[in-house]
Parts: sequence; C-alpha cells; structure tokens
Amino acid sequence: MFKTLLARLRRAHARPTIDDAVWHEVVGALPFLARRSAADVDKLRGLATEFLGSKHFSTAHDLPLTEAMCVSVAAQACLPILNLPSALYRGWTGIVLYPGEFLIRKTVEDDAGVVHDIAQEASGEAWEGGPVVLSWQDVQASDVLAYNVVIHEFVHKIDMEGGEADGVPPMLRRLHGELTPEAWCEVFDPAYEAFCHDVSNVPDAHWDAFASSSLLDPYATEHESEFFAVCAEAFFVAPEAFRDAYPSLYTLFSRYFLQDPAASAGAGDGTPGTAGLAPATTP
Repeated sequence: MFKTLLARLRRAHARPTIDDAVWHEVVGALPFLARRSAADVDKLRGLATEFLGSKHFSTAHDLPLTEAMCVSVAAQACLPILNLPSALYRGWTGIVLYPGEFLIRKTVEDDAGVVHDIAQEASGEAWEGGPVVLSWQDVQASDVLAYNVVIHEFVHKIDMEGGEADGVPPMLRRLHGELTPEAWCEVFDPAYEAFCHDVSNVPDAHWDAFASSSLLDPYATEHESEFFAVCAEAFFVAPEAFRDAYPSLYTLFSRYFLQDPAASAGAGDGTPGTAGLAPATTP
C-alpha cells in the first residue's frame, strides 16, 4: 500500500514536458500561433505544459494518440486563457479525440411543444462538467479562415464556468475592471441580433454563396453561446478580418481576453516567435 501511495504522489508531482521538436512542429503548423511574439509563444508553452498535466486524453475508433496531437490541442485550448486564469478550465479532465465527425444525440422541442430525439453529426462538443470531444480531422483544419474547433469548444468551457453557456463569459473585476456582464451585453446582444437578422434575410438562391463567404459561420445564429464561440474563433484565427468586419465586437473581445491578436498578426514576418505584440487592450 505504501509503495502504491508513493507512486501516486510521484505521478501527481511529476511536471510534464513538451519536446522542443514537437512544440515547434505544432506552432509552425498553426499560422495564428506562428505569428505571435516570442513572449506569447513561450507563455503559451508553459500554459500548455500545465494543461497537459491536468487533463486526460483518449481516442475513439482506434485512432492512435501521439504527443503532437495532445500538444496541438493543448496549445490551441490555452490561447484564449493566455492572459486569463487557468482555473477557467477547472472541474473536469477528459478530452476525447475522434478520427472525424461523430454523432451526438439530443432532445429538441418543436414549436408545438413536441419533444424529438435527434442524432446530429458534430466536429466538437463541450459538456458542462464533462469532457471535450473533438474531431481530429477538424482540429487539423488550420487553413480554413476563421474556423477552429478547439477554440470554439474551449470558449464554451469558459462560458460554462458560471453555469449553463449563455454567451456571457465570467467577468473578473481585478482583470476586467468596468467590463461587467451588463457592459458586455450592451455590445454583444445587438451584434448577435443584427447577425441573426442578416442571416435570416439571405434569399434561398444566395444561401450557398453567403454561407461560403461569411466570416462568421451562420451556425452562430443558433444561440448566444454559439455566437460567442464562433466570434472567438474569428478573433483568434482571423483577427484582422474580424476587427475590420466587426470593430465593436473586436474591441469587446480584446477587453475580455486581454489580447490584441490583430496587432500581433500584423507585426511579424510569419516566423514562429518573432512577431511583435502590442500591449493587451485593458479596460
């Protein structure tokens, strides 16, 4: 019994490490990370290392699990909390990777009040108090503008820190100052309503063209929480385009996440760890 307890204590205090070659491979494969400053990349590596020590990765359908896969997910997951407390990811440990899209079963209520059991294909799913499930194929889709399934699902986790996801992330007064939930909603809610209005008024004949060219996935109209997660994808992955298309939202997200990724993206030469980063926008 003593030996078993000692082994557990050693594992609990063992600090994981990320191999240099694996880290550089991961950062180089993700342009939105490669454009960040050396300071940001170093800080992100530290957060990702801690993240790997606190989460448990598993796979489905015999998908082989590699260190690079875990590091890639960890790096992308930690980008939103680069300047926020890592405690926002507390209370759960599981991350499950599927080879591709997977089926999730839900119950939905129609306009008549009838409840239906449905199955949907998904590329990611975050469960309140439970694991994050991801399609590895979609995790690797780093060349798609404003799309990032890891950031999307982990922003849901941040949103869920205070309970059910509602599109209003937890505000920390010592970090966010006057950015209260009320101040957040003053900007966020009208933007959500305007986007829903725009999407609902797209003629059927133009839908495919709109859906393929829209910076924000029309799926964002499903709920305020989805709008928050989809906007976060654009904020981190295509920050200049997001800033130009939605300046008020960009400023809001910059105040919340305490980052200015558009300034970082515009300052570097694309070499990992060499881009400059403007000071984070603070309240």
